[in-house]
Amino acid sequence: MKGLKYILAGILFGIVMTKSEAISWFRIQEMFLFQSIHMYGIIGVAVVLGIIQVAIIKRKQLKDIKGEIIQFSPKQMSIPRYLFGGIIFGLGWAMTGACPGPMYTLLGHGFPIMIVVIASAILGTLTYGALRSKLPH
Repeated sequence: MKGLKYILAGILFGIVMTKSEAISWFRIQEMFLFQSIHMYGIIGVAVVLGIIQVAIIKRKQLKDIKGEIIQFSPKQMSIPRYLFGGIIFGLGWAMTGACPGPMYTLLGHGFPIMIVVIASAILGTLTYGALRSKLPH
């Protein structure tokens, strides 16, 4: 029962992804071809909500699940870091038609091919973790 709120949050996230059509390959294709503002609107709303949530976390000094105060560290600004990471992320998104959140929603919608996409994303994360110390940061 301890993880119930996370399961409910995941279900809500899946519903929002479905109802907003953020899991639609056609919507993603429209975005990459600059044919529609739909996905940019969804991303914009997510950015604004993220800013509001971070402000609330900082102002109220909220705690994580371990009871420790959540602290934000400044990021190093480095062009190669964001350029190469963005290119890899964008290529993966364009090739699969899904970014990390909707991958699981699509799997839940009955697209078993998403298992390959999810496994590839996990493998990419593990590869980055293994190579992180050798990469330019």
